[in-house]
Amino acid sequence: MAKTLLEQLREVTVVVADTGDIKAIELFKPRDATTNPSLITAAAQMSEYQEIVDDTLKKARQELGTEAAPSDVATLAFKRLAVAFGLKILEIIPGRVSTEVDARLSYDTDATIAQGRELIAQYEAAGISRDRILIKIASTWEGIRAAEVLEKEGIHCNLTLLFGLHQAIACAEGGITLISPFVGRILDWYKKETGRESYPAAEDPGVVSVTTIYNYYKKFGYETEVMGASFRSLGEITELAGCDLLTISPKLLEELSATSADLPRKLDPEKVEDMEIEKISIDKETFDRMHSEDRMAAEKLEEGIKGFSKALEALEQLLAERLTRIENESPVSQAAAELFRIYDLDGDGFITREEWAGTDAVFDALDENKDGQITPAEMAAGLGAAFRLAS
Repeated sequence: MAKTLLEQLREVTVVVADTGDIKAIELFKPRDATTNPSLITAAAQMSEYQEIVDDTLKKARQELGTEAAPSDVATLAFKRLAVAFGLKILEIIPGRVSTEVDARLSYDTDATIAQGRELIAQYEAAGISRDRILIKIASTWEGIRAAEVLEKEGIHCNLTLLFGLHQAIACAEGGITLISPFVGRILDWYKKETGRESYPAAEDPGVVSVTTIYNYYKKFGYETEVMGASFRSLGEITELAGCDLLTISPKLLEELSATSADLPRKLDPEKVEDMEIEKISIDKETFDRMHSEDRMAAEKLEEGIKGFSKALEALEQLLAERLTRIENESPVSQAAAELFRIYDLDGDGFITREEWAGTDAVFDALDENKDGQITPAEMAAGLGAAFRLAS
């Protein structure tokens, strides 16, 4: 019987589940898993995880006291919830879980270091070794410097929202454990910029970017691992077969497991030895210059930070409304209205995928009629269903 694409991919690449849904992780059995606020938001709305959410909220309320505002309790609960889901995931997978630092701290080195230490302390208090945790940080200059400090303390980091070679080199020179270049978001930018509807997989700008980074790392012997992320199609994944790691959504994992075809290895350190690649040393001046010259990387990094920050605000709002629901203080409709306001940037009454800027899985779950935009009614229905199931 022919092997599936997923079986063959696992022979040359570590497969990571890009989800906070524990059932999906149990199904596909990845070595590692990664989460972020929008993934946790999706999982937190599933009835099977309401016990985790409610328990975390109640503990946060007890810690802050009855006088604390629901929004303050929700902020604390989010910090606890990310670790709570991480602990559940670590019961299933043999490897590591990535837990994200607040994206709103992306340009604050000291605050990022402090939160990274806080997250590790929570895991270690629960009996988990720091070797099984990756602290997820945006690839700003400040974030990379924070990660460099954490790495020297034995706290391993996953640098995300990475779109340019300059970011990748700075991470490698800083001794970062792992980077997550965003394949699909790079493709999105080029499609919008050029007006092209598609690219052949081998010419996909996101695939080309990750290939360039992988070859650079292997050519110059950097130990930092490359984990391709944010995929739009199977073709992007198969073109990167051989990459150190790939983090893949449950939908694409299912497609890989359902498809039987030959999967040749495309990325291979043995093929890099004879390549002519210029070595670049990155300091802040060089980083800033290369970043300003790479309009795609600059725009997508800023957009990604805003998107992750919005996802965090949405999750905090969801948690605040869940808390007041428990305490019989506020209707669900207010939560939906507030979340909609956060994401409807142009105020036209619809949330497009570009405005969402978060995880595709969450957008797709809320976009009930699959027309590429979320209406207030769809937002309310999504939240309302979660709350009804939990009541």
